[in-house]
Amino acid sequence: MVCIRCKIVVKQVLTNLGYHYLIVELGSAEIVENISTPQKEELKAALLKFGLELMDDKKSILMEKIKGVIVELIHYSDEPLKTNFSDYLSKKLAHDYTYLANLFSETEGITIEHYIIKHKIERVKELLVYNELSLTEISYQLHYCNVAHLSNQFKRTTGLTPSHFKQLKAGRREEI
Repeated sequence: MVCIRCKIVVKQVLTNLGYHYLIVELGSAEIVENISTPQKEELKAALLKFGLELMDDKKSILMEKIKGVIVELIHYSDEPLKTNFSDYLSKKLAHDYTYLANLFSETEGITIEHYIIKHKIERVKELLVYNELSLTEISYQLHYCNVAHLSNQFKRTTGLTPSHFKQLKAGRREEI
């Protein structure tokens, strides 16, 4: 569960099945009731209808938590990061960063750093299309050290400069 909509869906599924939850966060949910194996299968099937899966093993759960922290920080947080990302992730998940990075690379086939870059670039694209913030404001919001770094990373990832991307998207939009 790596988006806000996923949380809403999980809450809805749990309520529909008659379960009471304490917390539903990105990547996890805490249910009040102890559920039996048949109930777990019913929950698994209900979640699968929405493209979500129930995870039992600790590594899968930790992987979802890593992704959730990254998505939350990049897509839903406007406050500046006061520490480097590896320390932030390590502290937030109460695990050594080296362990988290190795687990992530082994499971996903890419590094945490590349996963973060992919999400940052997607967020930059989204913000460029909205046209509400300048590139300087976007670079600050997404914790880049400067606009040049953001522009270089954007070009390396997409093959376009941010301004060229913005021009392409603006050309496709029609005013009503």
